[in-house]
Amino acid sequence: MINWEGINEFVAVAEGGSFTAAADKLGLSIAHVSRRIKARETRMNTRLLNRTTRKVSLTEEGQVFYQHCRQILDALAGAENALDDLQSSPTGALRMTAPVSFGDTYIAPLVNDFARQHPKLRVELKLTNQRLDIMDEALDLAVRLGPLEDSRLIARKLGERAPTVCAAPEYLARAGQPHTLGELNEHNCLLGTLDYWRFRDNGRARTIRVSGNLRCNSGPSLLDAARKGLGLVQLPDYYLRADLSAGNLVPLLQPYAPEHEGIWALYPPTRRLSPKVRLLLHYLEEQLPERLA
Repeated sequence: MINWEGINEFVAVAEGGSFTAAADKLGLSIAHVSRRIKARETRMNTRLLNRTTRKVSLTEEGQVFYQHCRQILDALAGAENALDDLQSSPTGALRMTAPVSFGDTYIAPLVNDFARQHPKLRVELKLTNQRLDIMDEALDLAVRLGPLEDSRLIARKLGERAPTVCAAPEYLARAGQPHTLGELNEHNCLLGTLDYWRFRDNGRARTIRVSGNLRCNSGPSLLDAARKGLGLVQLPDYYLRADLSAGNLVPLLQPYAPEHEGIWALYPPTRRLSPKVRLLLHYLEEQLPERLA
């Protein structure tokens, strides 16, 4: 029979880095946390923590014990979540955000399908290119594209995108085709929200500042402008596949193509997600790659 005494307290100290942080997380006193861990160490006849007046760290034995305890607690949480999924359906409000163009084209239709399957759910989807603070805005979920910035949040990868530079044959016949990154300053570059494009040059990530006579925060609108020969554009591959295949657009600067970027779902750092968020995450992970293909 497993004796659980001190395990939750020990894991909380290992992850929080102090008895104070563990006590705050568990809603217990520092003395109680310390007493429970000391009892666990006595029972096992093993010192799990190095304690000094300035910090707490794991011993070698503590590192091994922590890894196994974390797996056990995660498995227990998974078992409880599985029961939640069987016993309850998503209810209440679900508040989330996504970028405007990507959200309008790919995320909103999936969220609408999900809402139709769960009629007790009230969904509020904010489409904005501003990176809203999930904590301040009390959001359950945020869909983000590209490099991540906020380390306070937990990220789940939903898919990838490949930024691609291209132009219409009409434009290339008129302005010529660039073969190096240095030639971009000779071309009309259609801009989104950023003033630069990403590339990979000699194995290293590189950004190039570009300029042009048109700026728009909508991927479909930039795609339309590129189709009509207004200039070069760098867009994710999912916007371009049909036009590249049909020859309406020509891929450019492919030796300098950047690494694929992530499409992420971000949520607050809580161990146990509510059924509504967990089920939506699973639905997006399952459905979004098919929509992007």
